[in-house]
Amino acid sequence: MWRLWIVLLALLLLVPTAARADEPPGTPAASVAPASSAPTVVELERRIGDLEAYINNAARPSADAKVDSKIPGAGPGHNGWMMVCAALVLFMTLPGLALFYGGLVRQKNVLSVMAQCLGLAGMVSILWWAFGYSITFSSGGAILGGLKYAFLKGVDSLPNGDYAAWVSQNVFAMYQLMFAIITPALIVGAIAERMKFSALMLFMLGWMLLVYFPLAHMVWGIDGMMNGVWNASAKIKAIDFAGGTVVHMSSGWSALVLALIVGKRKGFGHDNFAPHSLVLTMVGTGMLWVGWYGFNAGSAVASDSIAANAFMTTTLAAAVAGFSWPAAEWITRGQPTVLGFCSGVVGGLVVITPAAGFVTSTSAVIIGVLAGLVPFLACTQLKNWLGYDDALDTFGVHAVGGTLGAFLTGIFATSSVNANLDTNLKAIVGHTLWVEQLKAMGVTLAMAVAATCILGYALKYTIGLRPDAVDEQQGLDITDHGERGYHVEG
Repeated sequence: MWRLWIVLLALLLLVPTAARADEPPGTPAASVAPASSAPTVVELERRIGDLEAYINNAARPSADAKVDSKIPGAGPGHNGWMMVCAALVLFMTLPGLALFYGGLVRQKNVLSVMAQCLGLAGMVSILWWAFGYSITFSSGGAILGGLKYAFLKGVDSLPNGDYAAWVSQNVFAMYQLMFAIITPALIVGAIAERMKFSALMLFMLGWMLLVYFPLAHMVWGIDGMMNGVWNASAKIKAIDFAGGTVVHMSSGWSALVLALIVGKRKGFGHDNFAPHSLVLTMVGTGMLWVGWYGFNAGSAVASDSIAANAFMTTTLAAAVAGFSWPAAEWITRGQPTVLGFCSGVVGGLVVITPAAGFVTSTSAVIIGVLAGLVPFLACTQLKNWLGYDDALDTFGVHAVGGTLGAFLTGIFATSSVNANLDTNLKAIVGHTLWVEQLKAMGVTLAMAVAATCILGYALKYTIGLRPDAVDEQQGLDITDHGERGYHVEG
């Protein structure tokens, strides 16, 4: 009964307000709202401009001395999307990549690759906070940015207009951190089961400084020398939507060189190195595919039409490559394998990465076919011909796939999908963009190989890269971490 009385009282209080709204002209001025509360025409125009810019992910309306923007901070929809995408990219490493790689190694080394992924997540985060984000995404030079944002000073909830009009800079910084975490973790696959944890962490520390931070600035930094989309003064007018050069080429080529420096696993060519759990690998593949939507669609840095296109092309390329790779196995080997399905999906995701926000659905299907076939040949024929020990095919999938994707991006990119290509690249898109892509690929390859040689040989002749033969035979789970992934009762 008391609830009924509350409702009746509320209605009584609302009736006078409703009645005043219906009063005819001539009502005394004291009974209506002051005229000053009504927005002016200029204010309404600014508010509408804010709303249109927010919905279309466009630049904010130009500043008006008379009227301040009513949306001074980030846009909640775009911000929410980017926070989800950041979580998805971290999900790719932990647990996606950890399970994918963990299933492919022998049982005695499953924890070692997981520990390496976890260790990199922590170390890279510290570097990113201290100076990594600043030298990557602040302006300063064509190769490296400055220290404006060192220790994330000034990186707050207001957007950084150089990269996003409606996303908080702290959200953008955390999103890009997840890219910085997964990139060195990809290298782990090539040297799995035979590199000491201490040596690996020191190598990755140097690699982030010499390769990742400068390369990411050159490609994505607002004044980077290879940022063809936004830097009108870029020396190399290349494009890379989500990391074909920055992530996959850099890690993949470094992985091959490091594997050669470390040397082959004990018993390579004689012992059985079959994956200990393709179930884990399959689960990790699914997590990588799901997380990759944050990787590719999130690289639009907004919930907009470009993100939607990247979502579509990512799906198509992954699915088509995931079908093409096992189909090639079926034709050449008589059976399609689960590992083939998994490798094909990852290959498709890798190759579409630099192109996702620049190409049409039909181009994505073509890219998917090539992504299934070319890395398949690299991981089978090329690997057998050259005899290198790329334990988990990081080179075959990420280096070959990333290189292929960077080149195909130059062939298939179109401004009909992404109008931003007309900002500084209108004259070369559809014509000679592929030449600029070749230049960027060459710079990436040179940086990755040179830095890996310097770091790899320096560590090899100081602290050593690998455990002794007895420890390697026992397994890195025990020798590096004092734990076992599985405890089997007798």
